Amino acid sequence: MNTTLKKITTRTVLEMKQRGEKIVSLTAYDYLMAHLLDSAGVDIILVGDSLGNVFQGHDTTLPVTLDNMIYHTHAVMQGVERAMVVTDMPFMSYQTNADEAFRNAGRIMKETGAGAVKLEGGERSAEAINKMTQAGIPVMGHLGLTPQSIHQFGGYKPRGATPEEAEQLLRDAKALEDAGVFAFVLEKIPADLAAKVTKQSSVPTIGIGAGAHCDGQVLVVYDMLGMIEDFHPRFVRKYANIAEAIRTAASHFAEDVKKSGFPGEKESY
Repeated sequence: MNTTLKKITTRTVLEMKQRGEKIVSLTAYDYLMAHLLDSAGVDIILVGDSLGNVFQGHDTTLPVTLDNMIYHTHAVMQGVERAMVVTDMPFMSYQTNADEAFRNAGRIMKETGAGAVKLEGGERSAEAINKMTQAGIPVMGHLGLTPQSIHQFGGYKPRGATPEEAEQLLRDAKALEDAGVFAFVLEKIPADLAAKVTKQSSVPTIGIGAGAHCDGQVLVVYDMLGMIEDFHPRFVRKYANIAEAIRTAASHFAEDVKKSGFPGEKESY
């Protein structure tokens, strides 16, 4: 490990908020992607249960298991030197009761070496979060659109758009802070509400579809790279068109093989 690198920790991200430095986060699910993101200077690498969608091909994140998350986190950890790695707790790994949530969070930390776990929900998750943080397990919260509750919401529309929802989100943010989270994600909520939460909270907010006033931003890495062609949410900016690059490269490879153009003399032993 390069000992000249300053490892990102919970203290680091809090200090970044305090001095107004934006926090950069992207998802990763494997060693190679994690290595590339880490070397690019990403602060927080999230091993998201979004792997259920973009890696496993499911319509929702609900089928993802605790063993899936541990497997992918272990792979990600092999490629990271500087970034903080945060692992999503999947559906039904923390909702039953605080004791089970605590055991599952402990298993993630013990078996992967991750820097923290992340779980969805506000007031309803506060007891479990408090139990974890009191035992020294760093926790990132997640408010707004919470994908594990997608069937309850009935779709992926923005949250916090009504006065009632906005007030509940503010209460949830306070509950998470009181429970000891070191940061929380705000997903798909009005920008002015996200700005209010960010201003009122002493811990960093990481936005996704929550405007520019959050303390940091996170995207699913495959969205950011333009690898997913049938998903176009307004909060995604594509910084590359890797899908087309892969398709073109594979097409050229196939053509060369079909025409006996590969391998050539220089590629043979």
